[in-house]
Amino acid sequence: MMGKKNRGSGTHGHGSSKKWRGAGSRGGRGKSGLGKKAKHKKVKYYKDTDKEKGFSGDNKEVITINLLEIDQNLDKFIERGTAEKKNGKIIFNAKSEGYAKVLGKGKIRDDVKVLAPSFSKKAKDKLEEHEISE
Repeated sequence: MMGKKNRGSGTHGHGSSKKWRGAGSRGGRGKSGLGKKAKHKKVKYYKDTDKEKGFSGDNKEVITINLLEIDQNLDKFIERGTAEKKNGKIIFNAKSEGYAKVLGKGKIRDDVKVLAPSFSKKAKDKLEEHEISE
């Protein structure tokens, strides 16, 4: 309804008659109209909007080593001091070598004990099979 207040006014308080038209007169609402022909608008006004969306998450890369690699490089680890021989067993400390997780690919000797911050399920099963995991 018009109401008494705006009676006789051609624009009813909306200024020029062009200003109170629908969204079509301004090319749509929001980001509409940014198809093929409006690429220049995208560059100017919507530069970094995609960077603000989504999850940032904990994207740290976990440094891993396989049981096979441990078995193959035990001599090197002993030379470096990250593995040592005690009572006929070799104790390998994966954390001091810079590894955060031990994975289960390959086999390992019975006389090796592996110390690490975390193990995959397969590695844990193989090490528990030999009763050498902690």
